[in-house]
Amino acid sequence: MKNVTKYQNKHVLVLGLGTSGVNAANLLLKLGAKVTVNDKQTPADLTVVTKLQAAGITVVTGSHPLELLDGVDLMVKNPGIPYTNVLVAAAVTQGIPVITEPELAYEVSEAPMYCVTGSNGKTTTTTMITLMLNQGQKNGRAVAVGNIGVSASKVAQEVTPADTLVTEISSFQLMGITDLHPHIAVLTNIYQAHTDWHQTHANYIKAKMRVTMNQTADDYFVVNWDVPEAREVANHTQAQVIPFSRQALTTNGAYEKDGVLYYQDEAIMPAAEIKVPGTHNVENALAAIAVAKLCGKSNHDIIEVLKTFSGVRHRTQFVTTVNERKVYNDSKATDIEATQKALDGFTAPVVLLAGGLDRGFTFDRLVPDLQKHVRAMVVFGETADLMADAGQKAGIKEIIHSQNAVTAVPEAYRLSQPGDIILLSPACASWDQWPTFEVRGDRFIEAVEQLKAQVEVAK
Repeated sequence: MKNVTKYQNKHVLVLGLGTSGVNAANLLLKLGAKVTVNDKQTPADLTVVTKLQAAGITVVTGSHPLELLDGVDLMVKNPGIPYTNVLVAAAVTQGIPVITEPELAYEVSEAPMYCVTGSNGKTTTTTMITLMLNQGQKNGRAVAVGNIGVSASKVAQEVTPADTLVTEISSFQLMGITDLHPHIAVLTNIYQAHTDWHQTHANYIKAKMRVTMNQTADDYFVVNWDVPEAREVANHTQAQVIPFSRQALTTNGAYEKDGVLYYQDEAIMPAAEIKVPGTHNVENALAAIAVAKLCGKSNHDIIEVLKTFSGVRHRTQFVTTVNERKVYNDSKATDIEATQKALDGFTAPVVLLAGGLDRGFTFDRLVPDLQKHVRAMVVFGETADLMADAGQKAGIKEIIHSQNAVTAVPEAYRLSQPGDIILLSPACASWDQWPTFEVRGDRFIEAVEQLKAQVEVAK
């Protein structure tokens, strides 16, 4: 860990008692700061609070008292907390710097940091890159951190200059960086997303652009050339632009042409040999290939990963086969574009489980995809009626309302036929019924396993 002295005797307020907040607080204490952690909610299990207090950290829960800002030099906030939050807004008004945890990780890490951002595909691309960099590696290791579920600030204390932090970073986290400088930055895509948080699509794009704001001509910006808005972002970087394209819009970087994946003029492998399904995973693979090639990895290492990588949990994850029906968990599909890409990955008829948090829009953009791929639907959550309306517009004859993603499982099986795909791809966030998309996906998998046991007993 680098010797960082800037936080000694500084008063730092950490907002949020989640994993990133706890790790940030412990790191700041180690760096000599006087740390207070605040969370609007008081956790049912006070173990984490007790541990922080025992270490010498002040913890205030149950409200956001403004007096906590008195004498504060810096705020480190949970990325999901918006800038409209009373404490965050007051800190900004008072000129108190507000950062997020990846900024701390960058400051203390001896390892270079690569950052992966985008509307969709971040976790899969981050994982692919990490596996490729570690394939055949003798010195050092790549570690996937950040929004992927592993605290960057904790791992950053342990890595060496021979290692690499492959960091999944969200638009929320990017809003709180100042000096973070990735040697390689990846933009998987940009779609209409998170306007409830960023207020406008333009603000969302500006947040994504921050991933490259500190890059120089010695760095690399790997960007999806098939997305016009991503190409526009590339016009504003000082880094060397490395494009990737599934539509062969460029031959300068990584691309697919006639069913083969290339890097520049070098053929790597047939796209059909990638183990995870879907055109979106071809895009993810191209982004990962570009990074791997920039790092000097061999075609053999790249091919080995892409032929064996079976996907990330909750991202078009194959669960099991139930009586000749393949079941997939795509709970991470929290927007329309993610569900469109998931559906496009299948040629067999799909029984789709969809619905969730109502963000105030219809699902008309999904209608052509439903027409092309979906045999039947089970809808649930706040958007059940809106989702059913899209299904009706697509001409789907069998649409059933269910309570949630768990109760939908036996209904979907009843609607399916041998050879069908049963796919949970909600096109909505989970927060109307579940605390996270991971919990939603886990409960779905449990329901599928229960269904499979019942079906096998009945045979």
